[in-house]
Amino acid sequence: MTITQLHYVLAVAEHRNFTLAAEKCFVTQPTLSMQIQKLEEELEIQIFDRSKKPIQLTDVGQKIVQQAKNIVNESGRIKDIVDQQKGYIGGDFKIGIIPTIMPTLLPMFMANFIHKYPKVNLIIEERTTEEIIRMLKNGQLDAAIAATPLNEETIKEIVMYYEPFVAYVPENNPAYQKKEFEVEDLEMNLSNILLLQDGHCFRNNVLNICKATSLPSENHFQIESGSFETMVKLADEGLGMTLLPYLHTLDMEGKSKAKLRHFKEPKPSREVSLIYSKKELKLHIIEALRSTIAGVIKGAIAFQNVEISSPLQRK
Repeated sequence: MTITQLHYVLAVAEHRNFTLAAEKCFVTQPTLSMQIQKLEEELEIQIFDRSKKPIQLTDVGQKIVQQAKNIVNESGRIKDIVDQQKGYIGGDFKIGIIPTIMPTLLPMFMANFIHKYPKVNLIIEERTTEEIIRMLKNGQLDAAIAATPLNEETIKEIVMYYEPFVAYVPENNPAYQKKEFEVEDLEMNLSNILLLQDGHCFRNNVLNICKATSLPSENHFQIESGSFETMVKLADEGLGMTLLPYLHTLDMEGKSKAKLRHFKEPKPSREVSLIYSKKELKLHIIEALRSTIAGVIKGAIAFQNVEISSPLQRK
């Protein structure tokens, strides 16, 4: 039994296809199939039921895959320990970012990070919060950026900043006349608020602000969209108002910028954190990422009661 064979097993278990798994592992399909077959012969069991399409794990195969994840993850930590001891900041680093943060935050720090740490190969994936939690626990991500708190016992959270919400109000909306918003203004206009589809944490943030589990609607339509741009365009068509994260508003100009309404203090906001498994050993890269983001974000958003010195030492 080898670590390479376990890597191949995990790839097939994830993709349910030998050809695709081989592509992801950068080997030929016959090579991957032969190695998995050798492992099955050694163990005298079948890990995969090849008679089904897509390929399915057998009952014992499911248990083997779970243990294989632990073995592969732990084997990779040996190099992490050595790198950290040497102070080497490099190698592959997989990070997940939720969709409502990625388009605005990533361009702010990406070039800076690459310039400062050219030996790090960032592998960035846009993922939902639910996917991020699962992938962190399975060792498929080294870290992630998400709205917190998550209240996950096995996941560490480093708060990086608090991002205020901003209302986007079209000219035909009665609330357009207000120069500043209060939370009560949202509660009075529940049926007039356009939100992202279910599954987005930003939607839940807004519902929490409004102290509602869902929003009543006076509109004769339902929309499933994960795009702030779509919400803005619908608002421009007079179909309601919407809320945007502050960073999303920085590039707005002219008429669009005139429709923004900021909230009075205390401003409703979301907590954005760098998160990782408590078992993670690539803390030197995590700290490099945190410090880079802190350096670029502080010019756009003021840190509010966030201790940003040595956060990795927090218990």
